[in-house]
Amino acid sequence: METKTMLKPTMIVLAAALALAACGRDTGGRALSGGLLGAGAGAGISALTGGNAATGALIGGAVGAVGGAATSCRDINLGGRC
Repeated sequence: METKTMLKPTMIVLAAALALAACGRDTGGRALSGGLLGAGAGAGISALTGGNAATGALIGGAVGAVGGAATSCRDINLGGRC
């Protein structure tokens, strides 16, 4: 039963990190900002759902960094500044 209760917060953290991942003009900038935003979102969501905030931050940061690095500025709307 423990695995099932941990799955929901983890999925929320992953979804939030991916949603926030693509901010920046170059790959490094998107990876950095995605990691930072993902870590913050992961920690906050984990704390609100009763999970471990540090674990949420690690998972969210990792997913955000990978998501940010995997996107292109053409995939997001930066007001034509790509």
